[in-house]
Amino acid sequence: MFWNEKIECMPREELRKLQYEKLRALIDNLYANNAFYRKRMDEKGVKPEDIRCLEDISKLPFMYKSDLRDYYPTGLFTVPNTDIVRYHVSSGTTGKPTLVGYTQHDIGYWSEALARSLTSIGITKDDIIQVSYGYGLFTGGLGLHYGAEAVGATVLPSGTGGTERQLELMKDLGVTAIACTPSYLIHMSTIAKKMGVDFRRDTKLRTAILGAEPWTEGMRRHIEEDMGVKAFDIYGTSEQAGPMFTECMERDGIHIPGDIMYVEVIDPETEEVLPAGQRGELVVTMLQKEAFPLVRYRIKDLTYIIDEPCKCGRTSPRIGRITGRSDDMLIIRGINVFPSQVEHTLMQIPEVGDQYMIIVDREGALDHMTVQVELKPEAFSDKMEDMMELKRRIEHEMKKYLNIAVDVDLKEHGTLPRFEGKAKRVIDNRVM
Repeated sequence: MFWNEKIECMPREELRKLQYEKLRALIDNLYANNAFYRKRMDEKGVKPEDIRCLEDISKLPFMYKSDLRDYYPTGLFTVPNTDIVRYHVSSGTTGKPTLVGYTQHDIGYWSEALARSLTSIGITKDDIIQVSYGYGLFTGGLGLHYGAEAVGATVLPSGTGGTERQLELMKDLGVTAIACTPSYLIHMSTIAKKMGVDFRRDTKLRTAILGAEPWTEGMRRHIEEDMGVKAFDIYGTSEQAGPMFTECMERDGIHIPGDIMYVEVIDPETEEVLPAGQRGELVVTMLQKEAFPLVRYRIKDLTYIIDEPCKCGRTSPRIGRITGRSDDMLIIRGINVFPSQVEHTLMQIPEVGDQYMIIVDREGALDHMTVQVELKPEAFSDKMEDMMELKRRIEHEMKKYLNIAVDVDLKEHGTLPRFEGKAKRVIDNRVM
């Protein structure tokens, strides 16, 4: 099922030609009319006429998160304020937040991208979608809202919080799909069990659209087995526009509409462009963005490009599952550790539940990492020897997969904090 079959199934060479035309028009306009981009290109010694093919995009300078903060609030905008119809603001952790402006055209292609994505996972006008992402300054809620309405689906704009009420509405209204973070869906499942709600028996929920935080295949399996839904990954950042791109029914990578965004993957150290299939840092160029263009913007998310055609028939390139970020990587005694690696390891252990916390401390000159692990109710025991054996087994698995010794602290079910938005999985006391 396609929303825009002409574009989604366009022959690869025609798509590349279209991408080049859009890229060249974008660069010509920015160089002529925007001081920031012209200065950056002049510093790199590149002119618009030097971009003669798509591969020449590597001649252009990178953009960084720091640029967005240095030119806050509107220094990077390329349209007059009268053309701005909406602002969104990111929840930055340091310095100024990221302010993104949208023209009516920007809102339109955002909705178009989501309409294609939702259609690719089987969402139609017959669906009722519960949008449990945050509304307001965060892009998640309104993004899914507009995309769902574009395909004709009915939207329940529930936002985050009020979980018991959300579950009641899910049952009463016959909700068939939910969009939220994976951690919030797990939280909903926990509350549902306390309420005596069985998703398979008591609801019509069949599709979960999950994103805004890294999650693993193990977490997908856990959610699907627990709730009887089919879970799909969705990707997007506030700088791009918000959540936009999903897997299709094949679930073999996230489709990137080539007429909307051009993607590269680079080695974060050498900044060299990597071939398809090789994992590195994602770099994006938004080909249609009017108010707030991005050219070779370093997202910091770690992934790889899948260049082989998808069985679904779509010809656009895909990216693999985001496994972490190059800037939130933990370095523990010289070893690189990502929270997603910890989650992946834990999800292989039958006794482990779905909640964990990583705590990093510095003891003298050495880093020490503790993983608090919540057990399933039936796995927790009063027998000390059983708990010690399980602790040793989990620590052994951690060392095997992470190449570093980790202290595991077993927790009874329900004792670790729950999160209604993005889950906070890491407490790094070295930087406090």
